[in-house]
Amino acid sequence: MLKIFGGGATDCDRVTRRSFLQAGVLGVGGLALGDYLRQSALAGTAPRVNDRKVILFWLSGGPGHMETWDPKPAAQREFRGPFGAIPTSVPGVQFGELLPEQAKRMDKLSIILSVNHGSGDHTKGNHWMLTGFEGPAFNAPDNTVQRRPAMGSAVARIRGASKPGMPPYVAVPNLRGGTDNLFHYAAYLGGFSNPFVVDSDPNAKEYQTRNLKLPNGLSLRRLEDRRQALQAMDALRAHGDRHLHDLDAYQQRAFDMLTGKQVAAAFDINAEPASLRDKYGRHTFGQSALLARRIIEAGTPFVTVNCVPWDHHGTPPQMKTEEGAKKLIPPFDVALAALIDDLIDRGLYESTLVVAMGEFGRTPRMNKDAGRDHWGNAFSVLMGCGGMKMGQVIGRSSARGEHVLDRPTSPQDVVSTIYHHLGIDGRSTAFEDKTGRPTYLIENGSPIHELFV
Repeated sequence: MLKIFGGGATDCDRVTRRSFLQAGVLGVGGLALGDYLRQSALAGTAPRVNDRKVILFWLSGGPGHMETWDPKPAAQREFRGPFGAIPTSVPGVQFGELLPEQAKRMDKLSIILSVNHGSGDHTKGNHWMLTGFEGPAFNAPDNTVQRRPAMGSAVARIRGASKPGMPPYVAVPNLRGGTDNLFHYAAYLGGFSNPFVVDSDPNAKEYQTRNLKLPNGLSLRRLEDRRQALQAMDALRAHGDRHLHDLDAYQQRAFDMLTGKQVAAAFDINAEPASLRDKYGRHTFGQSALLARRIIEAGTPFVTVNCVPWDHHGTPPQMKTEEGAKKLIPPFDVALAALIDDLIDRGLYESTLVVAMGEFGRTPRMNKDAGRDHWGNAFSVLMGCGGMKMGQVIGRSSARGEHVLDRPTSPQDVVSTIYHHLGIDGRSTAFEDKTGRPTYLIENGSPIHELFV
């Protein structure tokens, strides 16, 4: 049993140090990196168990399950919706008509149609699907407070990156947008486990990874001079603070990320051939997926591709179901399909799990505004990995997509499956929360056994 206690490492000299950094010792970019990397090492990580990776397509707002992987072509129109169904490469399995590329690759995917948590609350659902645990209610006083660590943060804490200098958890292009898209962070695991956010659209001409760019006017030589000054100051303090003994090494890592060719190369999407970029699609979904592949190949074990917004009620300013589906599903379809092909071509699909999900599905019955509202009683999650049993549908919803009929699957089952792929036993891994109480990553869920050969 792996128990990692003492999740919130502290630094009694942090305020003074932060002030010193803000005064210009490393500059703005160095501040974010140095503080982040230092916290990461101070808290410690468990030994790496394997070199497996995860790319999560996060569909914040909740995609309609009947517009994607669980169409109901025989249902009445008010349930069926504006789109039909198409066959896939697996006999008897159908997808929504806006997913032709994923349909061709169904033999390389598995779909869980029976995910449910019973809530139509965005904040509860976001937290549930990203952490495995129910979140605060939308109208609660603490509705922005994260209670448990996101999967990516737990992976960052336990696994770390598989190659020096790379961040262990990355978000592309950002973590903004969506509805109550709040819970991608570390909670009580400490700031070191928060995602490294690219914060720039890789489809834009002006794309650059901002946190890897030196501040204006700061040359590599000046950065080295400032780093040495910082090291000298820290050497004076290290004798009186045990947390600072290894500080130089962590600042070296920050320096390496700012100046290292390997790290910069991983985030340089312009290095990809134009033909491959075209295949992924010249849109934010496609280029973010391609950048995610570059990042996991370079040594990051968990990347979230933040694809938003999917909350299509039909009431302005929200889109109607038909409008929103036509806008978001085709680029998502192309991006995910291209990623699967690319991972296979590069020999990465055996070790990489691709997941696509939101916080819930949409109401089976269309509303009066030609939209769908929130529905947590039955929804779908896509998983793809060459090292798992693909080409199957797990679970079943009712004829109108209202309820789970077979193989109910909880958020903790989904999260536990992702951890299991990464070699993490969530039910045996505990961290100390802010009150000092040991808390497990998973309490009741189990990996979806049908996925494992």
